[in-house]
Amino acid sequence: MGPHSAGRADRTLEYIAAVTRLGSLRRAAEELRLSQPALSETVRNLERELGVDLLERKRSGATMSAEGRELLPHIVGVLEAVDRLRSAAGEQHRISRMVRVGTVNAATVPLLIPAVEDFRAVHPVTQVEVVGAQQTEIQRGLAEGGFDLGLVNHLDGDDTPAGCESTPLLHGRPVVCLRPDSPLAARTCVPVDDLLAQPLIAMRTGYVMHRFVHRLLEGRGPAFAYSTDGAEMGKLMVAEGLGVTVLPDFSVVGGPPPASGRGDPHSLRSRQGTITHRPIEGVSIRVLLMLQRRRAESVPRAARDLHEAFVRRAGRLGGTLTPPG
Repeated sequence: MGPHSAGRADRTLEYIAAVTRLGSLRRAAEELRLSQPALSETVRNLERELGVDLLERKRSGATMSAEGRELLPHIVGVLEAVDRLRSAAGEQHRISRMVRVGTVNAATVPLLIPAVEDFRAVHPVTQVEVVGAQQTEIQRGLAEGGFDLGLVNHLDGDDTPAGCESTPLLHGRPVVCLRPDSPLAARTCVPVDDLLAQPLIAMRTGYVMHRFVHRLLEGRGPAFAYSTDGAEMGKLMVAEGLGVTVLPDFSVVGGPPPASGRGDPHSLRSRQGTITHRPIEGVSIRVLLMLQRRRAESVPRAARDLHEAFVRRAGRLGGTLTPPG
């Protein structure tokens, strides 16, 4: 195979990897700055050579087929081998890769940001895309190749997906997130009956904390309830005086306040003031922040290195963001 044909093969595999990562031919064509017909024809040529339909083509668009997903580890292995050859040959402009991280929890800044910074020091041209999604979406994306890594909350004792490797990063407990001027702030811990008397800002169905609160309340309804997506919006609504919410304590402590805030790095400041948190009376269950990746024979080096960066950073934090005492 001559250098030009080798280059074309390399690009074709890059295209296939992009379709798998992004989940559709259309999005891959947009990122690669190719027309959809040109990208589709390139993929068809490879399909003819392999005798396998890599894409499943429907009226709504083309996505990776089951056969294509099975071949993905081999495609990734070839691309990594090409990278190693380029490095050995002294090539200075290596092709940039992208690592996609799905997270249910944007409130783990003390873990996420330093881990990405450590990774960038080793992979300066590799893009890291952090995508907020529900846990079911993240696990589906891991299974189908759309995400390389997933950060998900997990209640201690729950089963983990059979097709994923799961590594605990942080452990904590569910707490009531509230404003310091809330009547509940005078308590050292909050009884469930008192929690029911407050407007409750709940996570939407599909979040682990939604399931926890439903179990905690045993079918009883709070005085009034809101529903929202994610810890950050929940905390902002608490800070603005709309009610209280229940989150893992590592979602409440340790993150920097917004740009307008100063002082205690363990608080969130809004126009109205700060937020704080209290444990829930009688609740001892642990919440884990888990790092998940698909079980595969071949894992892209960049994804493997970012995984290790998360684990190292969690180790430096001692596995928890909860202050002692």
